[in-house]
Amino acid sequence: MRRLRPARFCRSWLFLEGANEAVLSRAPASGADVLIQELEDFTPPPLRAKARALAPDLYAAWRAAGCMVAVRVNPLEQDGMDDLAAVMRGAPDIVALPKVAEPRDVTRLDEAVTRFERECGIAEGSTALLPNIEFARGLVQTGAIAKASRRVAACLMASEDMAADLGAERGQDGVELAYCRQRFLVECVAASVVAVDCPYTFSDIDGLARDTRWARRLGYVAKSLVAPEHACVVNGILSPDESELLRAKRLVAAFESARATGQGRVELDGALVELPAYHTAKRLLARHAAMLAFERGEQH
Repeated sequence: MRRLRPARFCRSWLFLEGANEAVLSRAPASGADVLIQELEDFTPPPLRAKARALAPDLYAAWRAAGCMVAVRVNPLEQDGMDDLAAVMRGAPDIVALPKVAEPRDVTRLDEAVTRFERECGIAEGSTALLPNIEFARGLVQTGAIAKASRRVAACLMASEDMAADLGAERGQDGVELAYCRQRFLVECVAASVVAVDCPYTFSDIDGLARDTRWARRLGYVAKSLVAPEHACVVNGILSPDESELLRAKRLVAAFESARATGQGRVELDGALVELPAYHTAKRLLARHAAMLAFERGEQH
């Protein structure tokens, strides 16, 4: 039986041109945790029929490569229903919906996916949903959107459409979206769903690394991508390295030793370690251990 990677362990979410067979076939080699056949902005309307026809065989190939299979359909009032009728035959793990601005957008998607699961013989409720937050109106309702369906495993924040809606000027430092990214993360954490950070839509790898480190510092564990070559960078930064794991272990040991002698905190490497820092280190170690267990097939 195929083991689905939990959304909380999916670091890189890669959008791919929906009708570009060469790009789609090479996608598993990127190392991205989630591959998303993008039927909206990345697929011009004349190519959407071709993209839909590719879906069942494409998803089977992605599954065989060990990837999570996702598709982003068009808004349901546009081509989205036609997209779903075709792609659900391939039983995607996740269906993403763009331009979600109200909880009712998710409710309608849930209803449509349920109907197509029944028609296609897919286990009802097995398809997860990924609302894409692209407007200010959606951002301030992210919590309600995330709770609109039990299927919502994560929410994703856009960059270009969000900036356009705000009338913001895009820059490689991302300052114009800083508040949105922080607000979005808070909303998702409060709703207990994974927050997928907006993509870095510039080509320089150094900038991508800086942007991903900033996101990780905020608390993000997942990031969307629009370039396959970005996946290995994102995966590396959103996974603790050996030095981070070692420091976390030292911090836990030092704090527990201090607590055993009745102290409330301990100094380590010039920092005063208190209970919140201890809990953060424990979470990092637990997440790393859980991800390793999943990779080894020890989790189901």
